[in-house]
Amino acid sequence: MKIVQLDGYTLTLEDIEAVARSGVKVELHPEARERMEASRNYIEDIIEKGDVVYGVNTGFGILSDVSIDRPLIETLQENLIRSHSIGVGEAFPDEVVRAIILLRANVLAKGFSGIRVKTVQTLIDMLNAGVHPIIPEKGSVGASGDLAPLAHLTLTLIGRGQARYRGRVYKGETAMRKAGLTPITLQAKEGLALINGTQVMTAVGALALIDGERAAKLADIAGAMTVEALLGSVKPFHASVQQVRPHAGQKQVAANLRRLLRASPIVRSHKDCHKVQDAYSLRCMPQVHGATRDALDYVRRVLTVESNSATDNPLVFCDKRLVVSGGNFHGQPVALAMDFGGIALAELANISERRVEQLVNPSLSSGLPAFLVSQKGLNSGYMIAQVTSASLVSENKILAHPASVDSIPSSAGREDHVSMGTIGARKMREILANIEEALAVELLCAAQALDFRAPLAPAPGTGAAYRAIRQQVPFLDHDRTLYLDQKKVLTQIRNGRLLAAVEDAIGRLR
Repeated sequence: MKIVQLDGYTLTLEDIEAVARSGVKVELHPEARERMEASRNYIEDIIEKGDVVYGVNTGFGILSDVSIDRPLIETLQENLIRSHSIGVGEAFPDEVVRAIILLRANVLAKGFSGIRVKTVQTLIDMLNAGVHPIIPEKGSVGASGDLAPLAHLTLTLIGRGQARYRGRVYKGETAMRKAGLTPITLQAKEGLALINGTQVMTAVGALALIDGERAAKLADIAGAMTVEALLGSVKPFHASVQQVRPHAGQKQVAANLRRLLRASPIVRSHKDCHKVQDAYSLRCMPQVHGATRDALDYVRRVLTVESNSATDNPLVFCDKRLVVSGGNFHGQPVALAMDFGGIALAELANISERRVEQLVNPSLSSGLPAFLVSQKGLNSGYMIAQVTSASLVSENKILAHPASVDSIPSSAGREDHVSMGTIGARKMREILANIEEALAVELLCAAQALDFRAPLAPAPGTGAAYRAIRQQVPFLDHDRTLYLDQKKVLTQIRNGRLLAAVEDAIGRLR
């Protein structure tokens, strides 16, 4: 059985998903234990000598010039967590909470935070036991990291706050005890070490990115089905076209479309037709979908680096006998990536809605019946499916406004520039959810349109998607409650079965 071993340097986004969604177990790498022990020993030396160091024996933020007597250091750390626990809004789902815990444990495992091994091990034990702190979604401005949500995480660690365990919400201490765990008492610097960082925005972003990468493949599948249904040309996807403008994403998408449409009887049936060019939403798929792919590749690189970065403050360099107050907690790298990712993903729905219009509009659809239903007038068919898609696209245009261009000073002006990265990550997740809904609409319409091309059959690739849809949703011969059909296709998108059906038929898409 797979175990994800945390060493602070090698965590992948796929590891994050496995732990967050599949319950894969986690353990500390032995070298991480050694590094944390050395770092902690240095903090203990500082305390013993009575040196004044920010976050160890001082107040926080603008109060950093206030020295704290040694007997009050534990109270200082607990007060920090209690005072910073003022997140609001709905709680993050358990999968996001699991990703947050994993990421926080991993960056602490690097050994630059001065935290005890026992404290990090308890975080890991919570993860393995399924103790999920209730963490409100709102309240972070993205510097000094995700303070409020991470404080809610730490509340459970110290036996306060609330947590979900085996489907029920308990007080933090009760959840810990039921799982056989003992809450900890924070020692010097540990409270600050647990809440300084970008792990909330990174967790939300990592899961959204992975789902977004899958949505990009599904957009290629939906688009390929629509090309067939509209008797579109495959010539724009020729490798030679992409080679003279060799963006990586463009080449990937064109290759996917060629594979999806290979050996299509429908495509062969109109090989010598009079049509010269298709609408942009068909022939420019490599360029539009491909640009999204390139943007998501950038987001993946940023999140991979961030997942294995020390974002605490101050940082403890025990080999240099040095404690440095810096700015690694600032979320700007992630914030920009989240905004870019959300904008890039939004375009998948934008162009998909235009393809839906091509399918349902009889003046554009190459002989298909109006709104993809035979008895028009009596039946409205997929008329309002396009309207729903348009609504989703319009909402995404609002959500795609970047969060990272905003900054509101906090902490009496000491924290005078912030990233809003967690807002950007949450927006990216909302945009993705709308995209999945919009792609479900296109897949429904494309499957219906392919039925009108019978007896000609779709290609093996698109045919696999068509058959998967038809296993759940029958041909629409008269009006019925369409949201139920759309939800069935949406479920196939989100559980991965539609993509799996296609890749089982023609191999893994790029």
